[in-house]
Amino acid sequence: MGLPDVHKPDGTEIDPHLEMRRPFRLFAGVLPDDQGGTSRTRDVAEAVIDVLGWIRRRATDHIISFSSYQLTCPYPCATVRTGRTTMKLALIGAGGKMGVRLARNLVNSPYEVAYVEKADVGRERLKEAIGADCVELDEAIKGARAVILAVPDTAIGAVAKIVVPQIEPGTMVIALDAAAPHAGHLPERADITYFVTHPCHPPIFCDEPKTEALHDHFGGIAAKQSIVNALMQGPEEHYTLGEDIAKTIWAPILRSHRVTVDQMALLEPGLSETVAATLLLAMRHAMDDVVRRGVDKTTARDFLLGHMNILSAVIFEEVDGVFSDACNKAIENAMPVLMQPGWLKVLEPEEINESIRRIT
Repeated sequence: MGLPDVHKPDGTEIDPHLEMRRPFRLFAGVLPDDQGGTSRTRDVAEAVIDVLGWIRRRATDHIISFSSYQLTCPYPCATVRTGRTTMKLALIGAGGKMGVRLARNLVNSPYEVAYVEKADVGRERLKEAIGADCVELDEAIKGARAVILAVPDTAIGAVAKIVVPQIEPGTMVIALDAAAPHAGHLPERADITYFVTHPCHPPIFCDEPKTEALHDHFGGIAAKQSIVNALMQGPEEHYTLGEDIAKTIWAPILRSHRVTVDQMALLEPGLSETVAATLLLAMRHAMDDVVRRGVDKTTARDFLLGHMNILSAVIFEEVDGVFSDACNKAIENAMPVLMQPGWLKVLEPEEINESIRRIT
């Protein structure tokens, strides 16, 4: 169970995962899979041990709840009948831009999802996207183990004040951005879990083999992206539960990083919006001025984006390279002109707090 130092009085390791099977009827039967899978060379006994271990981990993580269900298992040589159905989620704001993005990944996931959307246009958008109908809030949150707030930062506080008092103890509330949680807009309630997750978006440097993935700049469709997650409050074992949901809604996943809510606020709005977006906009302004001075726009764009590629590869150590002496001299001369002394103060806690206050 992951607690090697905890033993029974007789010195043997605790085994609650076994003792719980009988009262909760957590049994599984493992059968040969006749529906595909090219590997038939795996030793059956080894496969059975692996599969049962996988089931135990999923049961421990509360991914699976009760009812008759045939579970998709990562091993091609076995079919697992668990006698249970997937966990229920409620997606609030399902018809918004972000809600629909998440719904596209959730609709074919192992989770049972109840969709909530107040606006008629949002309901229609969701129906058109995945063919799903929305339900009322009270129906959606009834029995839900997790509630995802796919609403704008400016609305999270108001929505959470309606949702949080109605959910059952132990329920996880998932926010998709650190701003509102960091600003204290989530209602205080000690018997629930708050989990925050946000996508890194697909990286500039990647090895995606398909054109569809190369054009998935936001992520969540075809391109792999990393994610950041924070367990704001709740039992430690809920982190795995939240991370599994996050990996589903942001899939496909490159890497999953654990951070604190404060660290996530440093990443956004601090690093990504306050710094990166501002400097990128400055580069666009410079390109436009070059165009104004007579350079063809396509020429200027090709030249800038190409140099951004190789310069970024060197600066962020994607390649083992150095700048020319002339480039280093240009940087040395331009830095005090472009960047004010002490500009990194934008990442100080008080600046981050003020930035979040303005956007929430």
